[in-house]
Amino acid sequence: MTSTEAESITPDTAMVDAFTVRGLLDRYLLALDTEKLDDAWAHTLFTADAVVAFPLSQHEGREGLAEWHRSALAHFARTQHLNSPAVVDCAGDEATLRANLVSTHVHHPGGEGPELFTTGTSVSGAARRTPRGWRLTRLAFGLIWVDGVPPGARG
Repeated sequence: MTSTEAESITPDTAMVDAFTVRGLLDRYLLALDTEKLDDAWAHTLFTADAVVAFPLSQHEGREGLAEWHRSALAHFARTQHLNSPAVVDCAGDEATLRANLVSTHVHHPGGEGPELFTTGTSVSGAARRTPRGWRLTRLAFGLIWVDGVPPGARG
């Protein structure tokens, strides 16, 4: 391939958008395990009207979203979230995504029962292009399987 041929290959806008939206999910999940979750974090990932829904609870709006996540994660000593590549479909300034996720939660020491609480979930979501770039508008997690016991059920 000549340099002229290489220069003529430009990425498709929809492909770039899909890559960017996929990155939002990746950044969200990595942050749950490794970052300080604060309002600045929420602003880089979510729209003001975003909804995040887990099987037992959900939060509506970006306001308070970081605290809601911190409170849920405080039940565990540490976590690890491993996701499949997301399938992203873009249509103009809107996008949908789907992925699979295995989440391993390590209980705080001292309780009865297994140390790990692990789940397999499906993830679906939506994103919208904003003046500040793509942001998630919805994430919904559907439980497929569970191994171990959730917080509060461990003796």
